[in-house]
This record gives sequence, structure tokens and C-alpha cells, in this order.
Amino acid sequence: MKEEEKVILKNGLKERFYNEIKPKLAKELGIKNKFQIPYVTKVVLNMGVGEASQDSKKLDVALEELSMIAGQKAVSTKAKKSIATFKIRVGMSIGAKVTLRGDKMYEFLDRLINIALPRVRDFRGFSTRSFDGHGNYSLGIREHIIFPEVNYDKVDKIKGMDVTICTSSNDNKAAFSLLKMLNLPIG
Repeated sequence: MKEEEKVILKNGLKERFYNEIKPKLAKELGIKNKFQIPYVTKVVLNMGVGEASQDSKKLDVALEELSMIAGQKAVSTKAKKSIATFKIRVGMSIGAKVTLRGDKMYEFLDRLINIALPRVRDFRGFSTRSFDGHGNYSLGIREHIIFPEVNYDKVDKIKGMDVTICTSSNDNKAAFSLLKMLNLPIG
């Protein structure tokens, strides 16, 4: 990439993606058209709160914590089916989710890779089998307290969360190369 073509951005991971990773990825995958180079389209954070069926305050706490982690307001998810054994009815709020795009997405990925994941005890990396066949990768986090935004003293119960990284790629190989170059510990 020529010096005058370098993109000047404020976000570290986004800047690295456009200036370093994109050219390397095009060379590695043998892509000539710059619009075919895979990129991260969105990141979806999901937190299931099963106890919300008995106590609605638990859902409010989860929404607040997920909003702090994401840097964007979380919305509640509602049950699609009634499950009598879990005392859940259709339309009952049972979880929280956030969809991140653009600068907030790159900022979250940067915090996840460089700050949160190194704080996990006995972490050996994520499985390579969590791709869905269309270039999207899902991972689970057991403790939401690994993020520095969450105040450990105010947490009454440690919750897990799902993170889905959606890419523009249609195959797992290109998405794997992209996530590897972003320094996501896979494999």
C-alpha cells in the first residue's frame, strides 16, 4: 500500500485492519479485487438471563452490564415459545443482546482481544469448530467480569455471554484467516 493511500483513523484495530491486515489478507487469499477482501460486518453480544422469569430486576441488571460492556444500549430479548418446566411464557423477556457495527465494533473487538481474554484463567484459545459454514464465528465467555467496565464489587451473580462475529466471507477458510490476522486466539 502506498504511503498516501494509508487510512488515518482514531481506532487502533480499525486502522491496523485497513493499513496492514487488508493487504496481507488479499495476498494470502489471492484476491485481486479489493471489494472481495473479507471484513467483519458486525458483532452480536447475547446474554441469556433465565432467572428473569421469576425476578425482572435480574434482567435490568443484565441489560445495564451488557450496555457497559458494549458501550451501546442493550435490548431485551423475548421468548418465542412457552416452556412450562422453566415457567416461561411467550413474549416474556428472558435475555439481553447488543449488535455492534462500525467504530464501536472495532473498539469492542480490540478490548476483547487485548484486554478481556488475557484476564481469563487457564485460557488456551477458542475452538476452530465454531464456524457456521458461512464465515461467521461464535464464541462463549463464561464470566462477564473479565471486562474492565464491569465493577466486580457490584456483581451479585457471574453471568456468561455469547459473542458472534459476522464476516463478509462466505467460507470458513477466509473468515479463519481474517480472525487469525486480527489476533483472535483460535486453535
